[in-house]
Amino acid sequence: MLVKTFGSAVYGIEAITITVEVNIAAGTKYFIVGLPDIAVKESYFRIESALKNTGFRMPRQQVVVNMAPADIKKEGSSYDLTIATAVLAASGQVEAGELDKYLIMGELSLDGGLQPIKGALPIAIQARKDGFKGFILPKQNAREAAIVNDLEVYGVENIREVAGFFNGDITLKPEIVNTREEFYNSLCNYDSDFSEVKGQENIKRALEIAAAGGHNVILIGPPGAGKTMLARRLPSILPPLSLYEALETTKIHSVAGKLAATDALVTARPFRSPHHTISDVALVGGGGNPQPGEISLAHNGVLFLDELPEFKRSALEVMRQPLEERRVTISRAKFTVDYPSSFMLVASMNPCPCGYYNHPEKECICPPGMVQKYLSKISGPLLDRIDLHVEVTPVNFNELASERLAEKSELIRERVIKARDVQQTRFGNKPDLHANAQMSSKMVRDVCKINEAGQNLLKRAMEKLGLSARAYDRILKVARTIADLAGSEDIKLEHLAEAIHFRSLDREGWAG
Repeated sequence: MLVKTFGSAVYGIEAITITVEVNIAAGTKYFIVGLPDIAVKESYFRIESALKNTGFRMPRQQVVVNMAPADIKKEGSSYDLTIATAVLAASGQVEAGELDKYLIMGELSLDGGLQPIKGALPIAIQARKDGFKGFILPKQNAREAAIVNDLEVYGVENIREVAGFFNGDITLKPEIVNTREEFYNSLCNYDSDFSEVKGQENIKRALEIAAAGGHNVILIGPPGAGKTMLARRLPSILPPLSLYEALETTKIHSVAGKLAATDALVTARPFRSPHHTISDVALVGGGGNPQPGEISLAHNGVLFLDELPEFKRSALEVMRQPLEERRVTISRAKFTVDYPSSFMLVASMNPCPCGYYNHPEKECICPPGMVQKYLSKISGPLLDRIDLHVEVTPVNFNELASERLAEKSELIRERVIKARDVQQTRFGNKPDLHANAQMSSKMVRDVCKINEAGQNLLKRAMEKLGLSARAYDRILKVARTIADLAGSEDIKLEHLAEAIHFRSLDREGWAG
C-alpha cells in the first residue's frame, strides 16, 4: 500500500514542503531514498523502537520511503514522526483518509515520545501558504507555531496521540495564541534601566544619539568604568519592535532553535554578547547545514562585542560586509541562503593592554608604542563603520554614593521614538531605509546640508584635530541625528560640534 505524508525542510528562514511517500510490498528490506542525510537514515532505528514501545508493529516486509523533491538534501531528525505516521498508515494501523490535510513533524524518542524541532514558525507559515488544514508537531514547539493564524496547530507528546487522532479515538485540542495580545503585553518589558546608572551623563547622551539614528558605537575606557553595564541597557531605550519585526526576529530564533517552550513571539529587541573566542562561522553563520550566526540572532537588536581587540581579526573582518548590506549570504555548491542581519553594533575596549591609558588617577604601565599597537588590532575599514567613539571615564565616589535617581529609560525612549518618526517621514519613499545611519554617501549630501559657518567649523576640526577623511560622512550623519533629537530642521553649529566630539579614535596622536 502506498501512503503520502507531508513534512518540511528549512533553508535560511524559509521552508519548503517535503512529501514523504511510503510503499509496503513483498520483501524484507527497508530503503530510504530522496537525498537523506545520516540523521534521516538513522530514523529507522528510532521509529522501530518507538512503534514497538507504544504497542504498534514495524512491518516485516519491504518498506520503501521516498522523500520528494529528491534533489533537495533532507537533514536532521525532525522527519521521524512524518515517516513513522506514513509507515503506520501504509501497514493499516492508522487511517490514511485525513493524512493529506496535515503537515507532520517531530523527532522520536525510543519510547515514542517527541523531542522539539527547529524552525517551527517558518514551517507553520509555509504550511498555511500551501493550504494545509493543520500542523502536528511536538508540544514544546506548539506555542511558537500557533502565532500563525488560520492554521490548526496541535502539540502532541507521543506518537500514540497522533495515531489516536487519525483513527478518531482521541480529540486533540488546538493550541491558541492571541498574537497581538502576546505582542503588546510584553512590549518594553526590560529587566534593567538607565535610571540605575550613576553619573556617566555624557555616555548616556552618546547612547541616546546612537539609538535615535541607529548608529554603531564604540566605548573606550578603563576596566570597571561601566562600559558593559551601559551597553546592556541600550535595548531599553530603543523603539519597541513592530509586529512585523517581531515575527521576522522570531523566525530567525526559531530556525536556530533558541526559543523556549513558553515563548510564542520575540517581543524585546535581541541583545547578543558573544565571547571573544567566537569563530568566524559562529559569528556570521554557516556550517554544512547553514545556521544563523550571532549577527543574525541580533537582527533588529544589538550586537555587543566586549573587549573588541581580543576578537580574532578574521572574525571581525567577515562582519564588514553584513554591516553595510544588513544581511549575510551563505553560499554552498547547490544552494544559497540569506539571513537578515540589521543590527546596531556596540563595542567596548580598554585603551591599552593594562587598561589605564588616559586614566585620571592610575598610571599606564604599557611600554612605548604598545597603545598604538593595541589599537591597530582593529582595522581601519571596521572602525570606518562605527559612527560614535565614546571615551568612558570612571565614576567618582560622590556620584556613586548619591541617592539622586537618574533619568528613566522610558523618558529617553520617548525622545528616541520621536527622532525615529522624523526619519521615517524623511525616508518615506525608501522602504529599506529606517534610520540616519543607513544613508548612502549620496543621500548624506542631500539630507545633511550645512551652512558656510558649519563648513568652516568642519574644515577647522579636520585640520586641527587631524580627523581622517572617512570621518566626514560619519560626522554629518551623527549631526543630522542630533538635530532630529533637538527637533531642528537644520543642522546647527552646536549639533556639528557635538558630532565632532564623538570621533576620538580618528584624532591623530590619540594613542600617543
